[in-house]
Amino acid sequence: MDYFGYELRRKREAAGMRLADLGSVIFCTGSLVGQIETAKKVPTREFAERADAALMTDGFFSRLVGLVLRSQLPSWFQPFADMEGRAAYISTYQCQLVYGLLQTEAYARAVLSVEQGDRLEEMVAARMERQRILRREQPPVMWTVLDEAALHREIGGPDVMREQLGHLLTLFGRPWMELQVLPFSVGQHSSMMGSFTLLRFDDHPEVHYSESYDQGHMTANPQVIRRRSVGYARLQAEALSPRESAALIARVMEERYGKQPGPDARSVA
Repeated sequence: MDYFGYELRRKREAAGMRLADLGSVIFCTGSLVGQIETAKKVPTREFAERADAALMTDGFFSRLVGLVLRSQLPSWFQPFADMEGRAAYISTYQCQLVYGLLQTEAYARAVLSVEQGDRLEEMVAARMERQRILRREQPPVMWTVLDEAALHREIGGPDVMREQLGHLLTLFGRPWMELQVLPFSVGQHSSMMGSFTLLRFDDHPEVHYSESYDQGHMTANPQVIRRRSVGYARLQAEALSPRESAALIARVMEERYGKQPGPDARSVA
């Protein structure tokens, strides 16, 4: 952040622009520009892209902002985020929440607001930055098994959930992505201990990742990878097919989070 701010000020002054001048060009206040220059505020990717255009810096800030946003992630999570960004294949089981790479901004903000009130916007921006790997020309292959509980756990209110489930429905049919729902009817299953993620690489041993309350656990132990890979295959076998999963998501979205009449609504004969 310090380096980003220093370079922003240096290039702004080299262009003969005051804080307010640059702010007016990139549609923000001069005060915000000043806060970013002094590392008191984290720049967004949109800010960086507009600064590049205004200062004609050939993508310098757009390249740098990825590192800035990554630095906002918890220190214990950053190693996994780095590995996630390099993975060729991501397979994950999520028992309570939608996986971070698949969250909408509003859903992510609701999740993070529970414990990140003072740094909420920075954490949301960092989570959205993680999702850029799915928009690469060659994105990782991603397979997600989502417990049905995550569909029913209301995060952020009905509108947020409706948007989130609608977003999940847009993912079906993408060539590098599959999504299955593990229904309540399965009962006990091979991952009762909680969520986990397996990362596979073209030139690196596979990695298993899980979380406790305040830290992440990564291992490349072959025995762990073997056991969790078998467990994941069992989850895939027990989960609904992608087509059935999409139908369940759509049904929950409409029945649980569908538009409800307001308090002043009147029935019509």
